[in-house]
Amino acid sequence: MIFGAIILGCVVGTLIGINMPMISYTYSGYLAIAIIAALDSVFGGIASTLKKNFDLKIFVSGFFGNAILAMLLTYLGQKLNVDIYLAAIVVFVGRMFNNLGIIRRYYIERWGKNKEKVEEHKIKKEEKKTVKD
Repeated sequence: MIFGAIILGCVVGTLIGINMPMISYTYSGYLAIAIIAALDSVFGGIASTLKKNFDLKIFVSGFFGNAILAMLLTYLGQKLNVDIYLAAIVVFVGRMFNNLGIIRRYYIERWGKNKEKVEEHKIKKEEKKTVKD
């Protein structure tokens, strides 16, 4: 279900991106930080789904809340002539790598368990075969 939504989102995003005009340099920083914040929420949502503690309300509020806060930090940083958005990038990218690590470990453990089951099944088959002979 989630992977279908991801694929649908990619297709819709591609179609919109092809037909939209270019974003001016003035707003590209805001969009970039909003995308990083949104990706952080997406990876967090996938990781919490794998841990079986996903909550849609928390995901949606984090998705929009993080993106808006990151854009506000970027705006404030531009007004103060300080690159505050770099702090947001460091935090969001760090969390993205943590969530990606959780996702990676989940699938590696799952793959390892499946491999063990296949090996056990082969051993049991060989034992039955040797008992019959």
